Amino acid sequence: MSGSSGTAEVRSDRSDRSVSVTTAARWVRRWEDQQQRYAVDREERLTVITDVVEDATAGRAGPLVVDLGCGPGALAARLAARLPHGEIVAVDADPLLLGLGRSYYGPAVRFVEALIGRPGWLGALALDRPLDAAVSTTALHYLGEAALRRVYRDLADRLRPGGVLVNGDHLRQDAGRLCEIARAVGRRRAERQRACGHEDWDSWWAAAHTDPELAALLAERRSRPLPASEGEHLTLSAHLTLLREAGFSHAGPVWQFGNSHVVVAVR
Repeated sequence: MSGSSGTAEVRSDRSDRSVSVTTAARWVRRWEDQQQRYAVDREERLTVITDVVEDATAGRAGPLVVDLGCGPGALAARLAARLPHGEIVAVDADPLLLGLGRSYYGPAVRFVEALIGRPGWLGALALDRPLDAAVSTTALHYLGEAALRRVYRDLADRLRPGGVLVNGDHLRQDAGRLCEIARAVGRRRAERQRACGHEDWDSWWAAAHTDPELAALLAERRSRPLPASEGEHLTLSAHLTLLREAGFSHAGPVWQFGNSHVVVAVR
């Protein structure tokens, strides 16, 4: 996903599948495996996010949920399974990851390519009603402070009263020593994951470049302005301040392991 500035860009869901379901399944499963190496207690964090959304949308017919920086759709697919009558819109800027998700998960999720954080990005998603929830996992730290402030305000404007923004991400502690300890906890967890044989980010991408069936999507990816991370310096309290300034009535963490948090903001 991306937080660069400029005119909004969006490419809507495509009906064709340039990757076979079999190939997509293989690469999505490998993606899930390598993500376990980096996200502390990732599966529990995804479950917590889904629990929060289910609670916030209880009793609502056809809830509308947007997943920001969805990758190949791990969280979006879990939300679709938990909310079978809901509409799940999964947004990312990476054509390869979106292509894998479209092929693997099919129509259960509507995948959209968009540069999150650009002016007008949310309107480009063609949402036909207020959002019940917006979620994200290890994606919003890509945004610099100005873009993040804009995204939080955009979401506060589009969420219904009582709707929630749920963000699972690595967020720094404010106290320097606590930040160091939290990083150490996460580092030890990652070391245990490496001992379990999970492949890493670089090896996943290197292997993907050797699969001829992914060549077209990889070429498309090279033509896109994919971002570098700009917001990792922002602390947990900085995020909470931006959320309250954006118009959320309540904001705070509901789950934590090391520097990994699930933050909920209520409109």
